[in-house]
Amino acid sequence: MDSTIALNGLDFSPEINMARYLQSIRKFPILEPEEEFELATRYKETKDEKIAYKLVTSHLRLVVKVVSKYRGYGLPLGEMISEGNIGLLYAVDKFEPSKGFRFSTYALWWIKASIQKYILNSWSLVKIGTTAAQKKLFFNLRKIKNKLNLMDDRELSHEILGNIASSLDVTVQDVTDMNMRLKSHDGSLNAVLDTSSENGTEWIDFISDSKPNQEEVLAYSETMQYRRRLFNEALGCLNKREKDILFKRRLADKAVTLDDLSKAYCISKERVRQIELNSIRKIRKAIMQ
Repeated sequence: MDSTIALNGLDFSPEINMARYLQSIRKFPILEPEEEFELATRYKETKDEKIAYKLVTSHLRLVVKVVSKYRGYGLPLGEMISEGNIGLLYAVDKFEPSKGFRFSTYALWWIKASIQKYILNSWSLVKIGTTAAQKKLFFNLRKIKNKLNLMDDRELSHEILGNIASSLDVTVQDVTDMNMRLKSHDGSLNAVLDTSSENGTEWIDFISDSKPNQEEVLAYSETMQYRRRLFNEALGCLNKREKDILFKRRLADKAVTLDDLSKAYCISKERVRQIELNSIRKIRKAIMQ
């Protein structure tokens, strides 16, 4: 379904005043159960966008109610509402009225899932909440700490960590790691360390570059060229058969077996192995001279 259907005619974007948006969605009536069921059934049969519009707009206040529970994550309310509205659209498209549930009950899970996905993706550049247990921990740890009046940045005691881990069915280490992530957001490498200083030293100034510099790259290139030239000159000490066996045994992408080479030259596999080793000794001796 086109995501513009539900928002058509609404004067809303993350930049618009929130009170103005709330006022604009109050004009849409809340549907009675019978009317809701009838509209959902008709939409299931016809996929009429006008019917979908009525179902969506009558539940926009539900999205705002859900978003209000996620204010503590410090993300723009407008963007969370937009994500929740997208979840609402998916709910309309997938709702099965014949199963006997209210649409709001079904839509609630889609709205939450859409908002939670946005929060997880926006919270940190480092991917978090990759498993169901981690997602549950991410969204419940703050709630539990709030109930225990532990919303400051102090460390949690081992007893509290154990109780939280037990209640959420995760390890104590999982709780410790997630608590550290919730206490701090991603920092910019361009953040100035000392604002009072005139030189404006940034974090990035203290990160060493592990890549080789131009002199090291040039020296490496010259060394490789020198070694390659020595090797090519040393190959001149080998006869045709020795070169062929050496290349096929040591320099080919896929080494030829001793058995195949013994059949090709009508010699024993042991003899092929001896020629291979003798060729290597000759090359080493030629290079060392």
